[in-house]
Amino acid sequence: MSTTYLFADTHQTYSQIRCRTCTNVRDWMQMTKPQNPSNHAAPKTTALLPSLAPSDCPADVEELGRSTWTLLHTMAATYPTRPSPAQQTQTKSFISLFSNLYPCSHCAGDFRDWMARPGNAPRMNNRDEFGLWMCEAHNAVNEKLGKKVFDCSQWKVRWLDGPADGRCG
Repeated sequence: MSTTYLFADTHQTYSQIRCRTCTNVRDWMQMTKPQNPSNHAAPKTTALLPSLAPSDCPADVEELGRSTWTLLHTMAATYPTRPSPAQQTQTKSFISLFSNLYPCSHCAGDFRDWMARPGNAPRMNNRDEFGLWMCEAHNAVNEKLGKKVFDCSQWKVRWLDGPADGRCG
């Protein structure tokens, strides 16, 4: 079941709005170019292809997602091993605010919906718990998008320590 979110400033649902931040660059270009009346084909999904936008263009949904996950995983990897109650509260507040302010409104809504399900509330009593929770959240998005899921037992190798071969310094 999909949730519909109302945009207060337009009184439209996200399915009725052209949202540059919610769309990959190929589909955006297809949506915004002048249409040939004889060609009404729907844009093709390109979720697994890299963004084609020049670096000085606004981020599309794919670039935004990659950058966001890098930030969130890095935050979890550098989270204190024994956070104070204030740090836990601040981090929970950040995640809540993030889920309301994220530029891709339907992505934000999906994230809020996922967190509201039993067992998915943010867990941040310590670094290990927060890092694992972040990995689980990311995997839920990957599953939804038909992408490969990550082995969450390896989250520290990917986001904190780097591989044992030393190639990351």
